[in-house]
Amino acid sequence: MNNRYYLKCAKVITEQAITSEQFVLIEQGKITEIAHTPQKNIAIYDIGDNLLAPGMIDLHIHGREGCDVMDAKLESINTISQSLTKHGVVGFLATTVTANWQQTLAAFEVIGQASHTKLSGAQVLGAYNEGLFFTETHKGAHNEKFFLPLTKERVDAIVHASQGALKVMALAPEFNDSTEIIEYLDSLGVKVMLGHTNANYQQTVDALAAGACGGVHIFNGMSGIHHRDPGCAGAVLMDKNALAEVIADGVHLHPTIMALIYRLKGPEKIALISDCISAGGFSDGTYRLGELDVIVEQGIARTKSGSLAGSTLTLEKSVKNMVSMVDIPLIEAIHMASLVPAQHLGLDKELGSIALNKRASFAILSNNLTVQATIIDGELVYSRTGYQALSTPFTG
Repeated sequence: MNNRYYLKCAKVITEQAITSEQFVLIEQGKITEIAHTPQKNIAIYDIGDNLLAPGMIDLHIHGREGCDVMDAKLESINTISQSLTKHGVVGFLATTVTANWQQTLAAFEVIGQASHTKLSGAQVLGAYNEGLFFTETHKGAHNEKFFLPLTKERVDAIVHASQGALKVMALAPEFNDSTEIIEYLDSLGVKVMLGHTNANYQQTVDALAAGACGGVHIFNGMSGIHHRDPGCAGAVLMDKNALAEVIADGVHLHPTIMALIYRLKGPEKIALISDCISAGGFSDGTYRLGELDVIVEQGIARTKSGSLAGSTLTLEKSVKNMVSMVDIPLIEAIHMASLVPAQHLGLDKELGSIALNKRASFAILSNNLTVQATIIDGELVYSRTGYQALSTPFTG
């Protein structure tokens, strides 16, 4: 594929609609035209009866194919990067988990390095700290012996180690100085997400008013809804500006709860995440997540005590589940995995949707939402075995 070519598409997901019979022109890695008729003498690749969708962005992922962000190795990040392209993902936040302080800083150093490196697959868009600053009550798959109070000094240490790549900090807001810390993180341009917390409704409302942006994998690792205390989950659901991270595997959330979230938040404030761990892409067995052993049976990851421990989910399956389990429009489900995450990170002028002057980063999906190919900045980075549409162009 050269620096100037068309994709001939039976269907294209734009920001407004699913359109038919379009030619999308890519020049120097950017989208420069979307038209029904191509210009002459430009190479054309016909993607067949498939759907051209915006490349997906995973805001919350720990690992894949035997590798974990906490390995603190660039090779591990690169393996995760390559694996994600098989699932239509073009960018991700490398997400930590609770471990000892020095190991945490080492992981952030590698994430920072990866964010400034052209990897062979999906791009590291930044770092997501999910660890250390939580409460034992809703610890989930986090080892509480490593929990620490969150201070400005620790924030500064993480920002420094990550070379400024820290984009999201997850924390429990019920501690006395949380408002000050949230305001400080906000001043640094770091998004604060609330999770692994026993905060009640009012504490969560106060944290959101101070600048927190939403809930970490909503309902999981937080106080739920009670009729006399709507809890952290209730506060996030009722705040019109708060983002809800959703693990749409039908395990972390019952489909009825997924539908409830959709009704309350609408498509603009739901970000589909995988929360995938190192077991993703592999068979059932025993794996590590941070400092804990995780047992995967029938694709479901749990600690020895029975707590859910991330997932083996992929984003294209999340999209498919939202359509099939919640009966929402495909365009909305796709944008929950692309445009909404891009908006959350402030990258929606370049990523997240198919529009003029944006980066040519796409997922080519079959009618049953299987990923056929992934393109990043106009370059083919993954093609499913047997999918030959992008190998031979013709000229219009």
